[in-house]
Amino acid sequence: MTVAAPSPRPATAPASRWQGPVARALAGERGALLACGAFSGAASLLLLVPAVYSMQIYDRVLSSRHGMTLLALTAIALGLYALLAALDWVRGELMLVVGLRLDERLRGRVVDAVLRRPGTGPLAATAAVADLAQLRQFLAGPAWHALFDLPWLPLMALAATLLHPWLGAYLAGATLLLLGLTAWNEWRTAGPLARAGADGLAAQQTLAETARHADLVRALGMQASLQSRWQQRHQAMLGWQARASQAAETLGAGTRFVRMALQSLAFALGAWLALRGELSAGGIFAVSLLVGRALAPVEQVLGLWRQVAQVRAAWGRLDALLTAMPPEPERMPLPAPNGQISVNQASALAPGGGRVVLLGVSCAAMPGDLVGVVGPSGAGKTTLGRLLLGLDAPASGQVRLDGADLSQWPREALGPWLGYLPQSVDLMEGTVAENIARFGPLDPDQVVAAARAAAVHELILQLPNGYDTLLGPDGAGLSGGQKQRVALARALYGQPRLLVLDEPNAHLDAEGEAALHAALIGLKARGATTFVITQRNGVLGLADKLLVLQGGQATAFGPRQEVLARLAAAPVAAPAARDEVAA
Repeated sequence: MTVAAPSPRPATAPASRWQGPVARALAGERGALLACGAFSGAASLLLLVPAVYSMQIYDRVLSSRHGMTLLALTAIALGLYALLAALDWVRGELMLVVGLRLDERLRGRVVDAVLRRPGTGPLAATAAVADLAQLRQFLAGPAWHALFDLPWLPLMALAATLLHPWLGAYLAGATLLLLGLTAWNEWRTAGPLARAGADGLAAQQTLAETARHADLVRALGMQASLQSRWQQRHQAMLGWQARASQAAETLGAGTRFVRMALQSLAFALGAWLALRGELSAGGIFAVSLLVGRALAPVEQVLGLWRQVAQVRAAWGRLDALLTAMPPEPERMPLPAPNGQISVNQASALAPGGGRVVLLGVSCAAMPGDLVGVVGPSGAGKTTLGRLLLGLDAPASGQVRLDGADLSQWPREALGPWLGYLPQSVDLMEGTVAENIARFGPLDPDQVVAAARAAAVHELILQLPNGYDTLLGPDGAGLSGGQKQRVALARALYGQPRLLVLDEPNAHLDAEGEAALHAALIGLKARGATTFVITQRNGVLGLADKLLVLQGGQATAFGPRQEVLARLAAAPVAAPAARDEVAA
């Protein structure tokens, strides 16, 4: 049987950066951006004031020796400078607002995309939020202002042309030369910066994993080898960063030389034209000021090129993330489920679309059923649990809850009706009560009811602050068994109709095992549908049905006694499965 993988969503940014999700979000601020562009145009006009002022001083005031003209020109110039400062302040405030609004538009989508993307961890979420923060800060920074000024460079060339056509041609050529250097800088540094970012992320992941499992690392003497791996990746990152910095510094030094040379040559060209009688003495200073003003934003962008390159990379990563995980469509709320679930020929692939993990699995359960899922390690039990909860979509086949495909349920509406105890018990930083209540509004009666159902109420009361005891990351402050029982209470919170318990007795002592049995009996009594994934047969005596998985396939499913009889009658065909359920 061939499993057809679902059509993958694009995992890379769109062909054009300006067609991606970030650009579309930025387009929502079109009015503010157009206003900033208009203010930049007005500011560029006002930046002609020093050139005009110097021309008037040299060509009119000095020749006429008229003091009142000097005072009037100076007063006008100062007033225009004040207006220029006001325009700069206004566009700075506007861009600050644009950055904040862009963050508001995208932050929810970014976090949602990270949480829904398969195989992502906490570091990926932190990196995505950091990319958004970098983009927001860039919008309010000086590099963005310089980019706004670049489109108005022809205005400077036009002003120079009015003084003399050769001056306009010279300024246009000088601008194109610096823009060419900018493009060369991008070409030289883009590759090394991308490699540095990838190696830096890999180094962070290595360090985060090592810190997360610090006790295991120290106990098994793994610190030196893992530290060496981190150092290798960190050193690779530094090497690529150094290569990009060397290229940028070399080009930056050359660009500074070119800019100073161009400004001096402009002064020389103006002097030569003045010697020919084609330009006034004031025009010499005016053209020097115009060239300096025209080349300033280009040089400013070059000076901030590393920041520009980093923002482009962050923009690309955000586009890739948001394109790969578009927002889920709005769905009509469905009635509260009863817990009837059916799996029809469901298949699943390993993350990345490679190895087949489940192949054509079918089973069904009615409200009140307790289904035991057994099989050797790697049989696909945990993957089946994720399909039952809608955490992963099947590559083929269907999973239906009360007759509706799980994809039809709005995620936030379905969550309260589900209970999940993952194989790796993950409690979060917060109080015990907050963890049980799933960090939603605290209903003390429901919290205590869930704790009592999990037989953990008395244990919680013995903690230093009872239900208000603050836990660290990963439930730090509790033992493995205590964490599992609190996590069971979280799974039971709110009277869910469908529960998946993955290895619920992995860390339990005899008292905890008895509490789990009592909880399962209570779930059956109130009509909840429960799947218990286990390699320990202590809870299988309570099961109504058994599902046996081997190699990703269902080798047996049905009432518990019938499955046990079938396995006993075929001892050679399924020895591993028989061992899993043997009493």
